[in-house]
Amino acid sequence: MADDNKMYMLNVLWFKSDGGAEKYQEYLNAVVPHVIRYGGRLTESYHLNESLIGEFDADLVFFVEWPNQKTFEDFRLDPDVKKTKRLREAAIRDSLLIRCSKSKIVF
Repeated sequence: MADDNKMYMLNVLWFKSDGGAEKYQEYLNAVVPHVIRYGGRLTESYHLNESLIGEFDADLVFFVEWPNQKTFEDFRLDPDVKKTKRLREAAIRDSLLIRCSKSKIVF
């Protein structure tokens, strides 16, 4: 599959204060095998240290690369993936999921 079909999902997470980070690890343990099965892969992940401009206090941000939009939609609709949703909901206070594509801007 051509690289220009790939899509990147930016995940921005705010954990619940009552063990949300640990609960999110349980969710990852359950969902990552399905991500891999559908050809997804974690490309980068970051803990935020300090917001220098603007207010942004998320606990974790990461990108997952997917072969294409259809593959991601198939993953989301998979009954086994849906079963992991309760684990995610137990861990996350708030989240953003943003579809991205590679930029031609380079530094």
